[in-house]
Amino acid sequence: MAEDYYALLGVRRDASQTEIKSAYRRLARELHPDVNPDPDTQEKFKEITQAYEVLGDAEKRQMYDLGGDPFAAAGAGAGFGGFGSAAGFPFSDFVDAVFGATGAGTTRGPRSRARRGRNATIRIELDLSECAFGATRELTVDTAVVCPTCSGEGTAPGTHPETCQVCSGRGEISQVRRSFLGQVVTTQACPNCGGFGTILPRPCPECDGDGRVRTRRTMKVRIPAGVEDGTHIQLAGEGETGPGGGPPGDLFLEVVQRPHPIFERQGDDLHCTLTIPMVAAALGATVSVESLDGPNDVDIRPGTQSGQVIPLYGLGVKHLNGTGRGDLVIHVTVETPSRLDAEQEKLLRDLAKLRGEEQPPGKFQPGQQGFFSRLRDAFNGRLSRSLIPNGFA
Repeated sequence: MAEDYYALLGVRRDASQTEIKSAYRRLARELHPDVNPDPDTQEKFKEITQAYEVLGDAEKRQMYDLGGDPFAAAGAGAGFGGFGSAAGFPFSDFVDAVFGATGAGTTRGPRSRARRGRNATIRIELDLSECAFGATRELTVDTAVVCPTCSGEGTAPGTHPETCQVCSGRGEISQVRRSFLGQVVTTQACPNCGGFGTILPRPCPECDGDGRVRTRRTMKVRIPAGVEDGTHIQLAGEGETGPGGGPPGDLFLEVVQRPHPIFERQGDDLHCTLTIPMVAAALGATVSVESLDGPNDVDIRPGTQSGQVIPLYGLGVKHLNGTGRGDLVIHVTVETPSRLDAEQEKLLRDLAKLRGEEQPPGKFQPGQQGFFSRLRDAFNGRLSRSLIPNGFA
């Protein structure tokens, strides 16, 4: 024979039947006209198919190896176009090779109507202290649960799903069309049963065959310490029950942190502004400052200036999924009196004379940043946490 069938399939002359079949499957997926519309591949496809008809059959292969005509004994009906079992490769296997196990040779059978439920997301507003230390909240959610009448099957009491007569329970139907290559089989989901292989003779009157009903459910959830605005808390299996009694999806809680009248949160640190009198800034003092843990005494050093920062370590927000806490950062503002009586004004003028400050020159200090610039640079690049792994609750 002029044709080198082994070369066409890309296998060695001592290749096993498994290797030959695998090589043909690979080439068929690339060259089949339904997959590759290029006209040049049609002739190539005919050649590899003829090669497989010979090498895939033990007797024909032996005759071919001896130099004889493998189609001589088969008569005029043999050769290309015969994809039957006589070639050692049933047509259903060929369709499987090209279309990925969706051909007429595949018998799927009925499948469950149960499908996983949808995920649900609800917003939950939390105070800063709840975000910082965690909390337990009671929520009421509108969700889908298993129908109590049919227990999720979707059928009326006393009935059960029946085999679809259109597809005989396979869930799909096959269509055969003829082409120059012979018969080509395609499959699609059965329109009568929706691909399930079964039908509901009498749908459940309560859920109309869906297998679930809507209801309001109250649940307690634990909010972990350290969450922030925009954090998503995942509650596995607390979403909607799936159709047909399928497993539930997940419930996500989207945290909305309420503004605090005193503190501004930056990551796990808290910032606040402390206004002190001019005399306290000059002479020093001890003042009481509020924190999330309660009041704290803070020492104001003599000579404190506006814009100075006093950190209180470990009085911020707890770290999420970790240990320790952020800090409470106090930004000092010195209050200058705007109204003075005669005695107060005289005292200040006497003080200015003692300090030689009756006509003080203005002092410019270039290069110093303002409070908001320092605050921006201090926290630039911090990444907020956005998702808590499943299983914390």
